[in-house]
Amino acid sequence: MRVGRCVAARANPARIAPRWDNWPVTALPTPTLTHLTNADLHCHSTVSDGTLEPEAIAARAAANGVELWALTDHDEIGGQQRARAAALGHGMAYLTGTEVSVTFAGETVHIVGLGFDEHSTELREGLARTRGGREERAREMAAGLAQVGIKGAYEGALKYVGNPELISRTHFARFLVEAGHCSDTNEVFRRYLTDGKPGFVPHRWAKLGEAVGWISRAGGVAVIAHPARYSRFTPTEEYALFSEFKAHGGRGVEVMTGSHSAAECIKYAGVAIEFDLLASRGSDFHAPGESRTDLGSLPALPGKLMPVWEALAERVSWPE
Repeated sequence: MRVGRCVAARANPARIAPRWDNWPVTALPTPTLTHLTNADLHCHSTVSDGTLEPEAIAARAAANGVELWALTDHDEIGGQQRARAAALGHGMAYLTGTEVSVTFAGETVHIVGLGFDEHSTELREGLARTRGGREERAREMAAGLAQVGIKGAYEGALKYVGNPELISRTHFARFLVEAGHCSDTNEVFRRYLTDGKPGFVPHRWAKLGEAVGWISRAGGVAVIAHPARYSRFTPTEEYALFSEFKAHGGRGVEVMTGSHSAAECIKYAGVAIEFDLLASRGSDFHAPGESRTDLGSLPALPGKLMPVWEALAERVSWPE
């Protein structure tokens, strides 16, 4: 939080030490961010596929010591005003955020956008187009599951959806666990919801250049999310992903994230240096007891990297 009052002690009674309590607030220094800042810039609420409301996510982040936070719901920015207000109310700094689904080399890749103008018409319209088609895809997923004896999956998944436009595999996974078909969501994905399984239906998302452009032209920074998860890419395809991302104006990569091992964090720290990318940090938290990493619990970024939040300092909302 901004320091609003500081009275310097007198080292010598004959000298009057400066007093800050009479300074105007505008004269106080702006808070600083460093690579040691506990930033969590990737998580989800009920606005997409999380299980907690934006206010509850903010409270959990603050309780876990997060100093800078961003809510990054999938293909949606409808929770940004609530998230910002809750963050500032808990004394956390805030950056706008979203996670855009794109198709690259036939695979789904996620691009996190940070620090953008949430009122950008181009960004809002682009995200709306990206959300389109989810209902049809969900009904096809339910039909595939029905063929292997799992009835009512579409209706069951809807019980977990805060925003019907954003129904996803995660909502189906939660229903299948509740219905007793699997013990946890990871098992659901392995058995039913990945390529070649009965409930898998591909979806063509935005193009990489489109998503990066929407974010950049709205004043934000585009970040490749959890790059180690794109394990189907060959080394050549992964290199092409980073090369094209950079060529389109992408500027960051998630180095520290909930699904990365220590070795993967080291690898993508090297990739950040190789491609001259900013480094980001985010838990990808979705739900208590479901997400493998809680908010604010990741290690700090290595000091040799430039944190994305330092480049976005002018876009940060600070608590008073």
